[in-house]
Amino acid sequence: EDGASAAENTPPRVPQGERSSVFSSAGQFFFEYLVVVSLKKKPDGHYEPKITYQFPKRENLLRGQKEEEERLLQAIPLFCFPDGNNWAPTTEFTSETFSFVLTNVDGSRKIGYCRRLLPSGRGVRLPEVFCIISCLGCFGLFSKILDEVEKRRQISMAVIYPFMQGLRESPFPAPGKTVTIKSFIPESGTELIELTRPVDAHLEHVEFQALLQRLSPQLILHIFASAMLERRLIFLAEELSVLSQCIHAVAALLYPFTWAHTYIPVVPECLLDTVCCPTPFMVGIQKRHLEQVLEQPMEEALMVDLCEGKIIRQVGDEEEILPRKLQNEVLMSLSRHNNNNNEHTSEQVNALVSEAFVHFFVRLVGHYPSHIKWGRGGSGSFQERAFCKAIVSKSCRRLVKKFVKTNMFSLFIEEAEKSRIPQEGKV
Repeated sequence: EDGASAAENTPPRVPQGERSSVFSSAGQFFFEYLVVVSLKKKPDGHYEPKITYQFPKRENLLRGQKEEEERLLQAIPLFCFPDGNNWAPTTEFTSETFSFVLTNVDGSRKIGYCRRLLPSGRGVRLPEVFCIISCLGCFGLFSKILDEVEKRRQISMAVIYPFMQGLRESPFPAPGKTVTIKSFIPESGTELIELTRPVDAHLEHVEFQALLQRLSPQLILHIFASAMLERRLIFLAEELSVLSQCIHAVAALLYPFTWAHTYIPVVPECLLDTVCCPTPFMVGIQKRHLEQVLEQPMEEALMVDLCEGKIIRQVGDEEEILPRKLQNEVLMSLSRHNNNNNEHTSEQVNALVSEAFVHFFVRLVGHYPSHIKWGRGGSGSFQERAFCKAIVSKSCRRLVKKFVKTNMFSLFIEEAEKSRIPQEGKV
């Protein structure tokens, strides 16, 4: 139950200008914890994930903080091994990287960056997960840190500690800046590790390539339309890395709006009944659980198979939600990317894809600042009827009338009403 409530994602209401840096302001710690989750055999022969190492140890916590921390530490093993207890010792295992998101009672988010690997040694052994808990959203940067952790794990656990200590003492870099960490490795000497943060803060937790490689541009638009209207979305894949990358990418398509409902990139097996939720959700489920999921008494949902690049279940109106003209503009941008034969870097792809969807929102609702009426006290009041009426195209107006009722639009407008510096034509 702790895991379920922890994974319910209700983001804090952050002013628009700050939203992209909500978990990434310079000067913060890189991470809160590094934990190692190992599989321990139970009397019935099954394995159970348990935290076997934690850095740093936390003492001197107040009672409320202790309870919050215990809840967090109870949930972590569940999300590091969401695929249940079907494990057996092995001699070969390809390491994988994935992430999950936990939400605290106060609405603040923590992200778990995970590397599942087979410790070095001989004979059969069980994989373990190194999980870095941070409130900073920056997948590429933490993947690089996990590369360093994995490299050190193959030597000895003792070599990981000074590296993480050095990282913890370094300030988190501002967008576009680099931090250099010195690290000593026996037999290799002192290494300098450079960690650079992407310039565009809102794209640093995203890999759109993962989505574009698996789904057609048309299908991506169907998913985007469902997410925009805050429906229920289920993604299926076997690999945890594919699920977490693709779900983060779908949520990022909504920028500058923020998905404000249940959001679990990889649902642990014991929480599969999440799909029965009557409220909106965006969840990832391992394909091996498909039959179990289909047996659940679910409400209407869009179900996407990321392995086969197809829709398994749909509401049925996905093709008609978005106005044809705007849809074609986005399709052209996505198809242009698909035809470039991978000449673009991952950062360029992120920028191009994000730009296409931001442009879509600008065309659709970019006129919102001129429909905020400002009172003498400086507080704004959004004129919804006049805003919708100002849209000439019937298909655009039809979509906007639904969109203004969503949680993400309401949160966005709430912040705009407080900002007092409206900028025409900008979302």
